[in-house]
Amino acid sequence: MDLREASDQIILITTQYGLSVLGALIILVVGYYLSKKVPLLLRRLMDRHGIDPTVSGFLSRIAKFAILIFTVLLVLAQFGVQTASLIAVLGAAGIAVGLALQGTLSNVAGGVMLLIFRPLKVGQYVEVAGHGGTVKDVSLFTTELATPDNVQVIIPNASVWGNSIRNYSFHPSRRMDLLIGISYMDDIDKARGIIQQLVVADDRSHKDPAPVIEVADLADNSVNLTVRVWCDNGNFWALKFALTKAIKQAFDAEGITIPYPQRTVHVVKRD
Repeated sequence: MDLREASDQIILITTQYGLSVLGALIILVVGYYLSKKVPLLLRRLMDRHGIDPTVSGFLSRIAKFAILIFTVLLVLAQFGVQTASLIAVLGAAGIAVGLALQGTLSNVAGGVMLLIFRPLKVGQYVEVAGHGGTVKDVSLFTTELATPDNVQVIIPNASVWGNSIRNYSFHPSRRMDLLIGISYMDDIDKARGIIQQLVVADDRSHKDPAPVIEVADLADNSVNLTVRVWCDNGNFWALKFALTKAIKQAFDAEGITIPYPQRTVHVVKRD
């Protein structure tokens, strides 16, 4: 093949496929741009309408993958590839891959169920699969928690959906329980009155349901009083810490003893 024939061949190929290549490049650039912008705009729109962040994040990821897949199909169509048959082949391959990745698909199924029924949401504190923490993200495959000391925990969605979930943030109010021990020599009614005054004086404690302060049991070294107080979810730990400190200080001022474990030893002398 001489130089003239080679030149003619290049011109022929450029004429036949040049527009297809150019069109494919344009489709790739536009598709990549849309895969970045559309999910972001979709998430902002859903956040503006008050849709849960867990759902908006999941749907935005689905939109991104759908745009990328559609872009690839359009690029192949530019070169005359029959996408219908390709989709059928991909479907058959998907079945085979699905059978090989049953564990992974179970995580996807768990993620879908979590997003449909929403037993937990981003920002809530939960205990699940032996871990406790604030929900940071729920993706297709995993759920991300942050423990109270800010350690990241990644749990497969199959384990989340397949186990019991304790959601401490679901209800707006919670009951706080304290167990306070006093000496057998102390006045029970006086101790109850002191605790009652402290609970009522704290505005974070609810008046309805009313606080409960009763004798729980007669233990080996103390008379145990159970204190049950309802409060807003966000005030739980602050109220617990404050009441524990206030009860100790008030008991010290009023001469109420909080006993500690002790034993009485009798020494028997033998001749």
